[in-house]
Amino acid sequence: MRPRRLAPAPAALAAAVAGARLLGGGATGDPADPSEEEAPVAFTNPVHDGNLPDPFVLRAGDAWYAYGTQGRFGTMPVLRSGDLVTWEVVGDAMPVIAPWSAAGRHWAPEVAALGGRYVAYYTAMERETQQQCLGVAVADDPAGPFVDEAEHPLVCEHEAGGSIDASPFVDVDGTPWLLWKNDGNHVGTRSWIRAQRLTDDGTALTGDGPVDLITHDQPWEGHLVEGPTVLVHEGRYVLLYSANDYGSADYGVGWAVADALTGPWTKPSDEPLMRSTDVAAGPGHGSVVADTCGALWYAHHAWPPDAVGATYPGRQLWLTPLTFTADGVPVLDGPAAEVATSPCA
Repeated sequence: MRPRRLAPAPAALAAAVAGARLLGGGATGDPADPSEEEAPVAFTNPVHDGNLPDPFVLRAGDAWYAYGTQGRFGTMPVLRSGDLVTWEVVGDAMPVIAPWSAAGRHWAPEVAALGGRYVAYYTAMERETQQQCLGVAVADDPAGPFVDEAEHPLVCEHEAGGSIDASPFVDVDGTPWLLWKNDGNHVGTRSWIRAQRLTDDGTALTGDGPVDLITHDQPWEGHLVEGPTVLVHEGRYVLLYSANDYGSADYGVGWAVADALTGPWTKPSDEPLMRSTDVAAGPGHGSVVADTCGALWYAHHAWPPDAVGATYPGRQLWLTPLTFTADGVPVLDGPAAEVATSPCA
């Protein structure tokens, strides 16, 4: 997600979290009452307390790798974990930037294993136009180095405000796709989350062009939708996305469902699936990852509600359980500081 403005919005935050309860936390009665049993705590959030905006988590070999927007660890910061909870900093997964891009302007990388290599899709500022565009880089190792030697970006919708927030998805038949958002809110036009087929090696788009999936058409979404990630649950496609101003407590996660990746997509709810609580503000722009037992987790960023917007200590890495009801409705039980179940390592 492209940094645009850092909105303190303390009043909005207070309104958003008023009356919120800590999901998955302790007993609701008198904490001094010995008859009340405390809920178990398996781990606490954030699982990485440094700044890692727009996190994407990839399972590779016997470890998980988390990538994030450019920061103190380089253009493409990468962390590694053996259990999804304890993370170590590996370093910069893309130390050399592409010829088309500008230094210091790289965001939201996501990685897929395609064609025997690791392929990273990322957002960067195009030096020539100063617009945000999508690039693709390849590496032989999930920790990099990822290399993009192209003279031009993979996708750049100049007339639609640019292109950001690329997310790869491999369909059930093995076909790779790329989702992204045209950056319409940057130029005062409508933003869409779009999808188009990728070549088998993931390095180029193919087919008839992008298909529009969803746009901002609900009050809580504000002027944008972004940060898409797709999974298949019981034969249906589920799209998790983020909306509203990332630097305010109004930022949250929504969902849509379809019978095919290209749609039509519907939004069963007019409320966000996950929003700010009294322990975390601005949750969103995450990715879905399975642990070794098959349980699903949504790895996303959030920031302390008493901080000034998303500035300090930054957008930290949180881990929230993702489950489904019997009717196929996704449930994000959080963001919660204390989580009762640990991921299977």
